[in-house]
Amino acid sequence: MSLRFPVLALLCLLPLLATGGCTFWGTVAGGAAVGATAAQTEKGFRRSTADTEIRLAINDLWFKADEEMFRKVNLQVQEGRVLLSGNVRTPEQRIEAMRLAWQAPGVREVINEIEVNDTSSLTNAARDTWISTELKTTLLFDSAVSSIDYSIETVNQVVYLMGVAQSEAELKRVIGHAKDIAYVRRVVSYVLLKDDPARHS
Repeated sequence: MSLRFPVLALLCLLPLLATGGCTFWGTVAGGAAVGATAAQTEKGFRRSTADTEIRLAINDLWFKADEEMFRKVNLQVQEGRVLLSGNVRTPEQRIEAMRLAWQAPGVREVINEIEVNDTSSLTNAARDTWISTELKTTLLFDSAVSSIDYSIETVNQVVYLMGVAQSEAELKRVIGHAKDIAYVRRVVSYVLLKDDPARHS
């Protein structure tokens, strides 16, 4: 008796399977695949929308601060990572462009490839490069610091820090590392804390 019911049920299903009943199972499987694809597409759409919002926010900050910066600096945004390129007249404009870029909500990293046309004010350029490289390396190997969240520029042995710190303790640690490097005359921090209201203004 216990075997009769499954056998009868199977016999009842055979006509359905023979006449296209399998379509039902194909529909179920296909629906699951479509659902997964839709979810992936939506995730990509959300990320793309966020990148567009970052781009608009940075352009707005640049335009309000310096119209020349807005015109001459190029901007690329990919998954919260911002790449700056182009040419400006002074090192100060280069630093300001990056400082403002970090203020846009959602920015995870800023890569500064802006070139300065007038390099006459850049003294000891090799030493500046050495200082920046030394600090970047130190942060990379410090497990208590999220190094990807910081950008470093050195001009005339003055270190400019920009980015987003996870905590006050982390920021103090980064500043301490910078001050410990030979030849550094001063450390200027434009770093914002992760929960700083300025990041969401």
